[in-house]
Amino acid sequence: MDANLIRAAQGGSEEAFARLVDRHQQALRAFLRRACGDWALADDLAQEALLTAWSRIERLDEGVNVRAWLCGIGYNKLLTQLRSDRRARQREADYQSADHRSSGAAPEDRLALERAMAALPLEQRAVVALCLAAEFSHADAADALGLPLGTVKSHVARGRARLMEALGVRDE
Repeated sequence: MDANLIRAAQGGSEEAFARLVDRHQQALRAFLRRACGDWALADDLAQEALLTAWSRIERLDEGVNVRAWLCGIGYNKLLTQLRSDRRARQREADYQSADHRSSGAAPEDRLALERAMAALPLEQRAVVALCLAAEFSHADAADALGLPLGTVKSHVARGRARLMEALGVRDE
């Protein structure tokens, strides 16, 4: 029965593919739910797998078990998601570690600095972030942001003063 639907779907019949989906999507979802343990993620991965299956239906060989083929696509989607999640966690850990190393300040001081930065106007915040935090020269910051050099210099001075005031630091 699947063979006729596969041939029709390979010929471009969306209805035939929809019937294949109706027939096999519950098994795909159940497999992914058991494999990843997260029902919402499993449903998302199943949808992605079905979209991929539709785009690859013409490559499906005659006699292939459609359910196994769909589960294979779903499994590959799961592996990709797990790799992506692992990379995101590693990036976050690296960022947290670098942020912690780069600032010897106490957590409450870092939070106060973040709040003070957030209170700056966007353009001024961008200039302060480049010149004071990323150690850009005024000229490089002007080039990067497309601002006149004088504007960058005044933003640095005003931004620095506002940050120091917000942090309760006196400029000696």
